[in-house]
Parts: sequence; structure tokens; C-alpha cells
Amino acid sequence: MRKQDYQSHVRVHPIYHYVLQLLLLGTLVTTIVYMVRSIIQEENILLSIILFLMMIIIVIIAVLLRLYPLKAQDRAIRAEENLRYYVLTGELLDPKLSFAQVVALRFASDKEFPELSKRAAEENLKPNEIKKAIQNWRADHNRI
Repeated sequence: MRKQDYQSHVRVHPIYHYVLQLLLLGTLVTTIVYMVRSIIQEENILLSIILFLMMIIIVIIAVLLRLYPLKAQDRAIRAEENLRYYVLTGELLDPKLSFAQVVALRFASDKEFPELSKRAAEENLKPNEIKKAIQNWRADHNRI
């Protein structure tokens, strides 16, 4: 696995982000064009509407297939980082920390995690600022 740092930590899944999304967009545009033409020509209106509705359903399914695992992953990240903080300090994470801050903090090494967590809560650091403040990056190769 390649080394992760601030510049290389974003995960892109090419099949989903490039292929599937482009195919969905292209098919959605095509069904809209077909529906408009059908309405103008007054032919196959019912078919074009059904195809458009089916395409909307497919887009919704594709979005939900991405969002549901991410939501489960978010819950796991919060629990993991809370546990990690507890193991390192004997306390729970500051409830003032937003979820986005906790996600950014997960990349901090155990050595800098407690202090950076306190600083993030006190100074209300943005997630990007937290990531840039990390000296020893802790890679996460298992995310969705």
C-alpha cells in the first residue's frame, strides 16, 4: 500500500466515481431528451415517462448504495476514535468536536492525537486545518 499523507488521503473508487456516475448521468440525460421528444411528437409518451421514472429510481438507488455504507462507516469512526482517545487518556472525546473534526483527527498518530483533539475543540479547528497540523500521518486504507 502506498504511503498516505494530506495530499494523498482522499479515496476515489474509479468504477463508481467515473464510470458509474458518467453512465448514470448520460442515461438520465438521454431519457430526458427522449421524454421531451416524445411529448413534442405526441408519440410513446407513456413509455418515455416510465423510462424517465425508472432512471430516477436507479439514480436514487445508486446514491443510497453509496450513502448507507458511508453512514455506517461514520458511526464506526466516531466509536473507534472515542475508544482510542479513552485508551490514550482515560477520558472520552470532547463533545464539542464535530463529526468532521473527529474524522480528520483519525489520521493523527497516537502520540499527537490527544493534544490535537484538545486543540481542535478549544480553537474550533476546521477539518482541513486539523489534517494539515498532523505531523505523523496514520493511514486509513480500509475506508469505503
